[in-house]
Amino acid sequence: MSIDLQAAKRRLMIMGAIDLAAIVAALAAAAGYFGLHLGWALAAFAGALAIGFGAQIWFIAGLRRTGGGA
Repeated sequence: MSIDLQAAKRRLMIMGAIDLAAIVAALAAAAGYFGLHLGWALAAFAGALAIGFGAQIWFIAGLRRTGGGA
């Protein structure tokens, strides 16, 4: 099976947008935890990291399903 380049590009753009939002959220949570001493911000930081990694796994899994991944 060959890879659908349009679908892969679309998934890449979605993953990039989710990762960008997760980075912003993680930075804000880290600033809240370290700068403002908000205890709940540590959980928000961990959640943002998990969402960012999840988006990357989703992208790779989509490539493997089409047979275009490693």
